[in-house]
Amino acid sequence: MLDWKGFIYAVVTSATFGLIPLFTLPLLQAGMHIPSILFYRFFIAVLMLGVCAFFTRRSLRVTWRELYTLAVLSVLYIGSAVFLFWSYQYLASGIATTMMFLYPVFVALIMIYVFKEKNSFWTMAAIVLAIAGVAMLSWNGQEGGVSFTGILLAVLSGVSYGAYIISVNKSCVRDISSDKLTFYVFAFTALVMLGGAYALGGLQSAPDWKSDFNLTMLALIPTVISNLTLVAAIKLIGSTFASVLGAMEPLTAMTVGVLVFHEPFTRSTAWGVALIIVAVTLVVMAPALEKGYRTGKFLYITKVKGIHPNITPYH
Repeated sequence: MLDWKGFIYAVVTSATFGLIPLFTLPLLQAGMHIPSILFYRFFIAVLMLGVCAFFTRRSLRVTWRELYTLAVLSVLYIGSAVFLFWSYQYLASGIATTMMFLYPVFVALIMIYVFKEKNSFWTMAAIVLAIAGVAMLSWNGQEGGVSFTGILLAVLSGVSYGAYIISVNKSCVRDISSDKLTFYVFAFTALVMLGGAYALGGLQSAPDWKSDFNLTMLALIPTVISNLTLVAAIKLIGSTFASVLGAMEPLTAMTVGVLVFHEPFTRSTAWGVALIIVAVTLVVMAPALEKGYRTGKFLYITKVKGIHPNITPYH
């Protein structure tokens, strides 16, 4: 029987992550640089997570080896965050977020061609659908088409996050708790972004109170809240079903882009989004489909191919 509490947590997770453009685009339009935005986002998130750990009495202690590994792995996480925000300057935010959502497909490809994991019909079908989805998003009927620079950046964001997931899964930090992993990755990301901000001339302050609000909401809603609800969802319904419900992420981002920022939404865009969502769902469900599970048994699966349950989606 479906655990409705876990279902709600999973929907909240994906919906809140999809709100990243809602708080990011106004900051970019206000003239803030990407490193400054990302520094404030993750610095505020680290403070919030630290307060949560203090009041819940959860230990954030790690070994020096784990700390070093987290610092190295955070480079991939940083790449994913920077490429995604950078792509917003070339693509409609909904399209960019949808392309980044392809990361489970990239995980499957890396696992097959680098780690020689067994291929499957369902995975290959998902890859074909994903390519078709990207093609549909690229050809949207608009005058001048879509920026291929933006497409490349959005895809690189997904590739970086897919590589991050696999690297964490293959490293010594695989079995540490999600809150510890998230706390330190966010902390290292904030530190590197601080350096990046000063390399561009200095850390920018928020130009007005609206920017202060957007920075705080960016750290709270699609970063801290989405992470906490994800962990709760995985515990109640498993990582596979929680990942499938992640289809809300591009839908939310696309809705925000169209309704709030008046981004175009064409028939080919709709088809592209739909194909990518189906592709990602197939990748996530591929192990169960290969084993011949019935739909009602998907809830009992606790591992996604190449993805450890403690690893959070990009938030």
